[in-house]
Amino acid sequence: MTDRLIGMSSRIAVVPGSFDPPTLGHLDVIRRAARLYDELHVVVVHNPDKAGMLPAAQRVSLLEQSIAEDEAMSGNVIVGAWSVGLLVDYAQEVGAGVLVKGIRSQVDVAYETPMAVVNRHLADIETVFLLPEPSHALVSSSLVRQVAGLGGDVSPYVPPAVSRFLARAGANDF
Repeated sequence: MTDRLIGMSSRIAVVPGSFDPPTLGHLDVIRRAARLYDELHVVVVHNPDKAGMLPAAQRVSLLEQSIAEDEAMSGNVIVGAWSVGLLVDYAQEVGAGVLVKGIRSQVDVAYETPMAVVNRHLADIETVFLLPEPSHALVSSSLVRQVAGLGGDVSPYVPPAVSRFLARAGANDF
């Protein structure tokens, strides 16, 4: 395993997700992961099992704005997108030895564990699970989309940049 990690640093990590849209739970995990690693890549990935509400470029922009507006966020976060190939290919390309995943419940653990095992097998890349703050644990992007789509106030659940964007977009766009 060590031979395959030559040139890779466990101090570089990747936080993947669909971030459709980014939530305060996402930002919480990103903020805490940024304190743990020298360089953190936050990557909007295409999930073929999910129909996206926002284009990937819009999600990248909202993440960049949200991170820039977060005073507690360090300057070691890089935001990007990855839509072709395996996530471990991206991780290897940037020299990351770790994937960081936020998990809210046992359902997330059951979903993420097989992927973590396969990623380790494919590329010797470890997965670290971080729990969000309890106040964010029950909020998902799909719940935010549903509330926003019905005209509800999502500002308690999303960063200000996302709240502003969703308010401008209006409920009819969801």
